[in-house]
Amino acid sequence: MKVRVVCRKIYDYVRYDLKEIAFPSSLPDPPNIKKRRKLTLEERIWVLKRAARLYAASWVRDIGPDLRPDDYKKDELIEGSNAENKTTKEKEPSTLEDLAVAARGGMETLRPALQRVYMTRASSYRDALKSFVAGYQEGVQQVIEKKEELKSQEDADVPKKSI
Repeated sequence: MKVRVVCRKIYDYVRYDLKEIAFPSSLPDPPNIKKRRKLTLEERIWVLKRAARLYAASWVRDIGPDLRPDDYKKDELIEGSNAENKTTKEKEPSTLEDLAVAARGGMETLRPALQRVYMTRASSYRDALKSFVAGYQEGVQQVIEKKEELKSQEDADVPKKSI
């Protein structure tokens, strides 16, 4: 009898408790959360392919026209047809593109790029604050002038009534 109880407890421990210790289950979702449907096998394969393509594309570097001249010839033909429609002004890289290039270069190149971004943000905040303060002072000055005008009108009206 005791052997049967011990065996049952060991069996229950392995079946329930040990499984929970080795592979803990997460807390249940709150009741207001709607569960999403599970992805089908085809959708999982599509997601995996898409992720692999994006990952591979993130490692591609522009190695220059010397090693891939054909691609640059195509680009020059496209740019030649677009050059007639557009001005000859060179396009400057955006801040996001600068940060992306700097991030690929490592921390040594990323730090100056981030400092430039933060300095431009700080200067724009400073300029905005200066313009706000100037506008606020103009508004205060206008209110003070209106109050002075009202006082001068009241002072001019008071002697007329007393005479």
